[in-house]
Amino acid sequence: MQPVRKAVFPVAGLGTRFLPATKAIPKEMLPIVDKPLIQYAVEEASRAGITDMVFVTSPSKKAIEDHFRPCPKLEAELEKKGKKDLLKLVRGICPKGASFTFIEQDAPLGLGHAVLCAQKAIGNNPFAVILPDDLVDAPQSCIGELCEARSRCSGGNVIAVEDVPKEETSKYGIASLDKNEPELVVGLVEKPKPENAPSTLAVIGRYVFEPDIFEELKKVKPGVGGEIQLTDAMASSLSSTPMRVCRFKGRRFDCGSKQGFIAATVHFARKAGFTI
Repeated sequence: MQPVRKAVFPVAGLGTRFLPATKAIPKEMLPIVDKPLIQYAVEEASRAGITDMVFVTSPSKKAIEDHFRPCPKLEAELEKKGKKDLLKLVRGICPKGASFTFIEQDAPLGLGHAVLCAQKAIGNNPFAVILPDDLVDAPQSCIGELCEARSRCSGGNVIAVEDVPKEETSKYGIASLDKNEPELVVGLVEKPKPENAPSTLAVIGRYVFEPDIFEELKKVKPGVGGEIQLTDAMASSLSSTPMRVCRFKGRRFDCGSKQGFIAATVHFARKAGFTI
C-alpha cells in the first residue's frame, strides 16, 4: 500500500469575510501571532511525512508562493547583523525535503473543482487535502492521524470529524455512520437543516483520498453558482471505496470566521507565553 506523501492545499478563495484586510493579502497569509495560516498547514503536513505540497491557487495570490520561496537578500542581511535566531526561522519556513507545486484554478468553481485541478500533480497516488481555514492545535499532526487510520485499514478514504451542536449542522457536511461499524461512513449530506441532519458529526477540513476520487469529481454535476462540491463526489464514492471517520485529538479553530480567527490568535498567543 502506497503511503501518503502528497497534499493539496486549496487556496484560491477570495477571502471576502475578511475584507478589507484580504483585498491585497491572501486570507491564508493572515498571521496567527507571527506565523501565517498556510505555514501552520504545511508544517502539519510535514509532521505527517508528507513531502509534496501542491497549492491550488489564483493569480492574485503570489504572496503565498513568495512566502515559500528562498529570499537570499533577507537571509544575507540577517546573517550580516548576526540575527541567527531570525535567520533560522526564515530558513525553516520550508520543511526539509519538501517540494512545492503551484497550480492556478482558472475560475472559483468550488472545492471539488480545486481538488480536481491538482489531478496531474497527484497522479495515481493517495493524497491529503488540507484546508488552512481549519487550524488544528494537536499533540502531533491531525492529518497524520488520518494517514495512520488509512494504514490500519489497508487503504480507503478517511475524513476528519467532530461533534457540533445540533443547531450548527447547516454550516457543515454531516456524516452518518454504519450501526455495526461505528467508523464506517454510509452517508454524507451537505449543510442540512438541523431538523434534517442525520447526525451531529461534522466533516472538517482534513481528508485523505485514494486517487479514484478524481473520477468521482469528474461525474459531479455543478450546483449553485456552477460549483463542483467535494461532498457530492465523496458521497458517490461510498459505493466503491470505503470511507472512515477519524475523531482527531486536538482543538480546531474555524479561522474562516472572524470569531474563530480571534480565538485562535488568543489561544496560540497564550501558548507562546504572552499574557492576554
